[in-house]
Amino acid sequence: MKRVLPIGLAVATAGALAATVWLAHTLSPVAGPGVPEIAFEVEPGDTLVRVATKLESAGLVRDARIAEWWARLRGLAPRLRAGEFGLSPAMTPEQIFEHIASGQVLLHAVVVPEGFTIAQIAERLAAEGLADADAFTAVCTDPEFARELSLPGPTLEGYLFPETYRFPRRLDPREIARAMVAQFFEAWRPLALEAEQRGLTLREVVTLASIVEKETGAPDERPLVASVFANRLARGMRLESDPTTIYGIPDFGGNLRRSDLENESNPYNTYRVAGLPPGPISNPGLASLRAVVEPAESQYLYFVSRNDGTHVFSRSYSEHLAAVNRHQRRREGS
Repeated sequence: MKRVLPIGLAVATAGALAATVWLAHTLSPVAGPGVPEIAFEVEPGDTLVRVATKLESAGLVRDARIAEWWARLRGLAPRLRAGEFGLSPAMTPEQIFEHIASGQVLLHAVVVPEGFTIAQIAERLAAEGLADADAFTAVCTDPEFARELSLPGPTLEGYLFPETYRFPRRLDPREIARAMVAQFFEAWRPLALEAEQRGLTLREVVTLASIVEKETGAPDERPLVASVFANRLARGMRLESDPTTIYGIPDFGGNLRRSDLENESNPYNTYRVAGLPPGPISNPGLASLRAVVEPAESQYLYFVSRNDGTHVFSRSYSEHLAAVNRHQRRREGS
């Protein structure tokens, strides 16, 4: 009987040591350093049990039950946040749960090019999995939301600033739009005084800039194109811009017809409607905004494409017709 106690104690000690080793192993990282992160999503309403089970299925923890127990022991269960997180198998369960509790969600880059419309931005966001296209469009065409953002029009067209943004998934479309409009006002602020000195309102500048943006992709031409439109407006001439007319045609098929140019019911048809169209036709970048506020000094009233991305500018209609014959009709006959 005297030898039983030491043997029993040894067995118990060995068992406790084995349990300790097993627990330490179970709570250790699944993989070593250098393993890339994976995107792991905690959905709204996920319980700790559900999160732990998903972590095990994703190969991020060794044992869901032990991971769950550890999270409860550390008081992390009520702090878990919904969202998409960048997690690595090289992280311990504690590090994983701490990261989820921190709310440091993954951010995804999305590029909004200059000249995109609301519809195109909505499609881009949907393609990146950042917003439902219809939901984003509804937000951007909500007059009440436009008023909330202090915009001088019924929609956000023209004020969704072209930029590279980083957004988390599941972000409210209103917050996405709000961030883009905030970026617009950051760009606009240094130009506001110049616009006022030229007698231009915010909406007039943005509308003109949106047309400039669609008319040319050549950076050095923007001030010249802006000068053409400024000169035409000063003389009471119609803008006669294809992009404005196209913007007002629902489901435009890609072929601008003579009947489209003669359609007086299209409020954006600047071949028939004098002055500016009702509002912006795209979301212009800083260069186009600046071009309208600081146009080139010119007497140009016309321009025509060279079919290489640049344009020929003319002071008179006869010069313009010659340029059209030289560049456009030659192409039609080729």
